[in-house]
Amino acid sequence: MEHCKLYKSHLLFPEDRRLIIEGPVPPQRLSELSMHPDLNAFRRPAEQHDALVEIAGLPEGRIIITRDEEMIVGYVTFHYPDEQERWSQGEMEDLIELGAIEVANDYRSLGLGQKMIQTAFEDGQMEQYIVFTTEYYWHWDLKGSGLNVWEYRKMMERLMKVVDMEWYATDDPEICSHPANCLMVKIGKQVPLSSQEQFDRIRFRQRFMY
Repeated sequence: MEHCKLYKSHLLFPEDRRLIIEGPVPPQRLSELSMHPDLNAFRRPAEQHDALVEIAGLPEGRIIITRDEEMIVGYVTFHYPDEQERWSQGEMEDLIELGAIEVANDYRSLGLGQKMIQTAFEDGQMEQYIVFTTEYYWHWDLKGSGLNVWEYRKMMERLMKVVDMEWYATDDPEICSHPANCLMVKIGKQVPLSSQEQFDRIRFRQRFMY
């Protein structure tokens, strides 16, 4: 499957800052940038930087960033699902995971998450994919945001709905382990029915629920 990556960039001036949202960013360019020290939700910033470079080098990998001059202050990752997870078991070439989204503390409340996700979907470049994200409450920055688990869940739903991602049911044990966890999905207009049916089989392992 040929993966179409259309580079897009947007210049923003929130609160007298000059920020650039751009992507998909190639690995060489990512390696030249520095990482904001607050981007540590998933791993230490230097390790996360290495992970972004690695993902960008994958055939299907996409990294959308927000940068303040030469410093990455936010990012969104897209890639095939981890081979340890159920979502990879259908070996679907057109199933892509929105894996991580993070914005440095000083740059939150500027709408950067929404704008990065919208940039990834610009000009119909994701219409050939089923794009999904798994939201687990234990990944959420409840302390830093001051939100409770349900408020954070609503915030994440609003974020994903900017590109028309919708809540989908599943019997995945991790998602079902807490009612705030959820699966959000957008099925592109060019995705064949066979892939949609395969995704349904992955979503539901217990046939009585399907």
